[in-house]
Amino acid sequence: MPLVTFNDILPQARHDKRAVAAFNVANLETVLSVFKAAEAERSPVIIQVYQRLFKDERAALVAAMTARLAAKSEIPVALHLDHGESLDQIRQAISIGYTSVMIDGSKLSFADNIALTAEAAKIAHDAGVTLEAEIGHVPFGDGDIELSTVDEAEAFVSQTGVDALAISIGTVHGFYKKAPVLDIARASEIGNKVAIPLVLHGGTGVPEDQLKRAVGCGVAKVNIATELQNAFLKGVAAEIAVNGDTFKPLDLYFKPAEQKVFDFVRAKIHGMK
Repeated sequence: MPLVTFNDILPQARHDKRAVAAFNVANLETVLSVFKAAEAERSPVIIQVYQRLFKDERAALVAAMTARLAAKSEIPVALHLDHGESLDQIRQAISIGYTSVMIDGSKLSFADNIALTAEAAKIAHDAGVTLEAEIGHVPFGDGDIELSTVDEAEAFVSQTGVDALAISIGTVHGFYKKAPVLDIARASEIGNKVAIPLVLHGGTGVPEDQLKRAVGCGVAKVNIATELQNAFLKGVAAEIAVNGDTFKPLDLYFKPAEQKVFDFVRAKIHGMK
């Protein structure tokens, strides 16, 4: 089927108290592994690309691969720009076939974040594309977490027209140095006031019980990047260790790494149903 938008998959997921997993890909091997795992689970999936890859031809090539795979499949697949940094980048993503985009104004003042997101929403909606944005701030690594509030969430949604809202409830991007403790009460309060699908960034390493509780509060999209890419890199490193200086064609070299990513993705999708 053709690529879908968030509105085709996330509202139903929230209604059913489940989440659609969103995986950050970077090459053919990770795209294939994510797609095949989603097909094996017969599950909708979000294939997303971090904004850095839009600075050369990689984002467009991923779009072409993803669209071709989706066209021959019966599972819904959304293609998403992750952490878009400008309106021009959003326009770029739309022009090369992305069906959903994110504008990340979480480092701006709340008023400026609203203004930027409202403009991005108009651009996206005029093109038939859905928009995600973030309030509070989910940092990378050891950065300071700025938790979202219910009042901000209500105001932000009503003033921007955003389709999915990423909230900060205790997660960070990357690996955790200690187990995260999500503010489930905060997630519940926001979920009770905001009807649109909520998004959890920093899904890597979140204990499954906490993840399920967050999903029960309205989180319908969970982002996973670090774990997936680490699984691929570890698979490649293992092959290097085994083969040493012995030549092996690249496609065969990558097969074990692809299998590791496939197994990881399938388990993650299964756990969110």
